[in-house]
Amino acid sequence: MPTEPESIDSKPKQASPLRWGIHLALIGSYPLLIGLASGFAPETATEPSAALSADPLELLGVIGLHLGIFFLLFGIGWGISRATPQQLLLPWNLGWKPVWRGFLYSLGLRFAMAGLAIAALVVAALFGGIDEETIEQVRPKVEHTIDTEAIETSSLYLILNATLVSFVFAGFREELWRIGVLAGMQALFPKLFESVLGKIGAIAIVAIVFGLGHYSQGWGGVAITTLLGVGLGAIMVFHRSLWDAVLAHGFFNASSFVMIHILTRYFPEYSPF
Repeated sequence: MPTEPESIDSKPKQASPLRWGIHLALIGSYPLLIGLASGFAPETATEPSAALSADPLELLGVIGLHLGIFFLLFGIGWGISRATPQQLLLPWNLGWKPVWRGFLYSLGLRFAMAGLAIAALVVAALFGGIDEETIEQVRPKVEHTIDTEAIETSSLYLILNATLVSFVFAGFREELWRIGVLAGMQALFPKLFESVLGKIGAIAIVAIVFGLGHYSQGWGGVAITTLLGVGLGAIMVFHRSLWDAVLAHGFFNASSFVMIHILTRYFPEYSPF
């Protein structure tokens, strides 16, 4: 008779706390090392170039480098903890559900983020007003990540970002990082995951680290990616599926790239870049 698979809710594999601690430290440090290193790089007289180069070969090289660093850290952490596929929510046994749920969740996240942004603008207007300089200071510096000129003019650059970058470089890599951290936290602090409130707290902690990994986009980028991380973490934990979160993340990013392309190409008067 088949047994119930392990999950983020079930009893973790019995590895020593030291092994899980190393797992958590190695995997958890990845976005901080990458994000804060780029964010605190010495300022130069010129604007920083986009992290995702407009040159296809350079773009693929950057993706390969970051994926290599990530999988090296993740692989070492996994080799020490020996986390099971079930603990990492890797099995895909739900048919097409993760695909359509991921798409619908991406729409929900989009509307939620837009609603929060509008609410923040209303509150700011009521308690002191807003001006162009303030908006410029708090908006996410997307141009530090993507080449906004190339996303407007190059179909190849748009396609690479809407596919490879959105679903693999961002979606799979970042959500695999998220479940790696959550699995480590669940192994070390199992009581935290025994209640809905505890799960939400764990999701929020991981989301803050995720947001800080986007410090190169400024504090606006940190805030938005933190909120996005809360939503993606909740999808992952409460559906017990890595893939729902991967696809929601991928569809969210892909639609963002398409929206930036449309805005910069056809409505440049409304573009902040």
